[in-house]
Amino acid sequence: AAPRPAARALPVMDAATARAGTPAAPTPVSYPHLGKILAVSSGKGGVGKSTVAVNLAAALAKQGARVGIMDADIYGPNLPLMLGVNEPPPVRDNMIQPLLAYGVKVMSIGFLIERDQPAIWRGPIVMKVINQFLKDVAWGELDYLLVDMPPGTGDAQLSLVQATHVHGAIVVTTPQQVAVGDALRGVRMFERTGVPVLGIVENMSYLENPETGKPIAVFGSGGGQALADEVGVPLLGQVPLDPRVVEGGDTGRPIVAAAPQTGAARALAALATRVAERVGERYPEMAGR
Repeated sequence: AAPRPAARALPVMDAATARAGTPAAPTPVSYPHLGKILAVSSGKGGVGKSTVAVNLAAALAKQGARVGIMDADIYGPNLPLMLGVNEPPPVRDNMIQPLLAYGVKVMSIGFLIERDQPAIWRGPIVMKVINQFLKDVAWGELDYLLVDMPPGTGDAQLSLVQATHVHGAIVVTTPQQVAVGDALRGVRMFERTGVPVLGIVENMSYLENPETGKPIAVFGSGGGQALADEVGVPLLGQVPLDPRVVEGGDTGRPIVAAAPQTGAARALAALATRVAERVGERYPEMAGR
């Protein structure tokens, strides 16, 4: 029998790759006026990452912070629909003016392309768009810039960490193991690129029984806490399932603004408080902001 070909290792970003002549990554640029840049990420799609990002931004703004949110999901921008704003942003003095929703400054590629237009772009264009959103948008002075990342560990994630100093990542998962495994890869990606993971958010944690109020673990339980324990970061919050969360996303009315008395809205408001605390712990100059 013919000898089997030697197995080839998958390419990974490490020191050996760099020594082999890989072009050096660009030096990240600091944007002090953007405050703390926080990536909201997930290992897989469908876990409610954009929902968490939008409600976290609106909740932080309700608590008095100056907040911007940037849509880095170039291929599937959801912020225009979820925040109820969608029009070409004005340009003044060669700077793109972000739109405003629920006290949050918003920028998305969805404002610049037609709703049904696919973004058939390779990595270098993704990098260019992210850089432009950082430096050519008139964000003003912010306390937090949340970046809604696409699922996975690809071009947008690498582009962001190469473009600027990302101060922290928030990784969203759901309780079941298939989501937790993908989220773990997302955590490891941020660790490799020197971005501190502030914590894990478990979305769709449970459904409250309307008759008894007891939680029903629709997607299992314990996944978020197990992931947080494995990687040594806090579980920042557990957000229950609530049809009003979905309705709010579809109608551009985040639940923290539309129905603040609900369990999901309270959990998201508590998440915002916890994120602010974590940022204050890691960056003491932000404490009390």
